[in-house]
Amino acid sequence: MTTQTGSKRSRASMAARDGEEEDYMGDISAFLPADDPQYKKIASCKNRQPPQPEKPKLPKSLPWQERRRLEKERRQRAEDEKTRAALEVAIPETNVGFKMLRRMGYRPEEGRAEPVGIEIRRAREGIGVGEEKKRKEREVVERKRIREEEMESDFGCRRRLEWRSRRVAGDYRKAEAALAQLENREVEPVKEDEGEDQEEEEEEQQITEEDLHGLLLKLRDEYLYCLYCGCKYESMETMLNDCPGPHEEDH
Repeated sequence: MTTQTGSKRSRASMAARDGEEEDYMGDISAFLPADDPQYKKIASCKNRQPPQPEKPKLPKSLPWQERRRLEKERRQRAEDEKTRAALEVAIPETNVGFKMLRRMGYRPEEGRAEPVGIEIRRAREGIGVGEEKKRKEREVVERKRIREEEMESDFGCRRRLEWRSRRVAGDYRKAEAALAQLENREVEPVKEDEGEDQEEEEEEQQITEEDLHGLLLKLRDEYLYCLYCGCKYESMETMLNDCPGPHEEDH
């Protein structure tokens, strides 16, 4: 028995000299005699290898970089599942640390109902660095969204103003033509080509709603004519009763 123990120790020293560090705390069988039942039990446990899960076979047509990336992701998923499964299991009362807590006055009913959640991190950044980066990215996205909404709002306002100015210019031309007819003035027919030029000239003159309003009031007060009703009334009383108002919105 002494010879066997000495030979095992000599093998351990030779392994240390060869550059291999031997874990004496992990392999206690090196200090037990061969006929010891504990030695046989440890040896059988060492020889019995746990079943390894089969690795999914990757297609050989993939590049080695892609194969390595997929293999790394698979190992990480397996490790995460193993970690989460271990967290679901309560610490047994036979655990050394649990026994020490019991001796220090710990009671299971006084502990947390749910364990403290953990976050599995794969990045090599410090704690809080990732959150700060995400916060800045959210701020950039939010500023971009607000800027796009403002641009759309400004564009819509410009389109509405352009449409309104064109509508005012068109009504002003109609009112001016009606006034000329009522005053028995000759109205020159506008050609198609000249019509576009006239619209551009009127836009350059910036015909305002005040100009249109003054012309509409002149038609109503002097000639009892409403541009939007499209008719001339017999009296002011009839116009006030039948016409809803001087503006287009009133009609």
